[in-house]
Amino acid sequence: MLSDDLRCAYAVLIKDLRAYYLKPPNISWGILFPLAFLLAFTLRTPTNPDQLVPGLLALALLFGTTSMEAIVITFERRIGALERLLLAPMRLTALLVGKLLGGMVFGLIVTVVTLGIVAVAFGLGAVRVGLLVATLVLSASAFAALGVLVSVAVKEVFEAQTLANAFRFPMMFLGGAFVPVAALPTGLRIVARLMPLTYSVEALSVALNNGPLDRALLDLAVLAAFTIVFFVFSVRALARQTA
Repeated sequence: MLSDDLRCAYAVLIKDLRAYYLKPPNISWGILFPLAFLLAFTLRTPTNPDQLVPGLLALALLFGTTSMEAIVITFERRIGALERLLLAPMRLTALLVGKLLGGMVFGLIVTVVTLGIVAVAFGLGAVRVGLLVATLVLSASAFAALGVLVSVAVKEVFEAQTLANAFRFPMMFLGGAFVPVAALPTGLRIVARLMPLTYSVEALSVALNNGPLDRALLDLAVLAAFTIVFFVFSVRALARQTA
């Protein structure tokens, strides 16, 4: 039943938050890493903060959701905890929803803190609050689903970290966080359109800078599609491994 699945997912979420996510080193790393990149790019090429803030928030969300999400399942498989969870009376989908929610909640916490720092440092103009909240939630779900997929795709923690970075770093430099996608060569623009970070940055830019709303709605739809695709592949991959 749906209510049973929701209770199981909630239990997994609370367990993961307490055991893995809500630790001071994780929170500080998730905040300081994108801020360090913002400072580096600002010092190297001073520019309008309005152009960098959407990318900063998207990066905080990307690294916040995937920093632990990409290794939690791999780690639990390594120590035998995942097998115990699979023996519990819960469906595989509910288990992975709980895992995904853990990454989402942690990423949103880190990003809200980062947003507060940005508001104090640069100030914020007329913000479309509803669009901002929707973008943060859908971006977090897409990034967390990517983290789950990475975690179920490998067997060792170091492999998960390597694979996660293989996705994150190209997205960081090609997804519009620091360099507008329109300024990239044609081939790289095509690659950028295959990355969820691109759509997160675009929607955040509209929410914070009052850009065209129709573009942001399309970005949100694409982020939702990324979430579904990543999650479906994750469920199928873990189902094959545990069959």
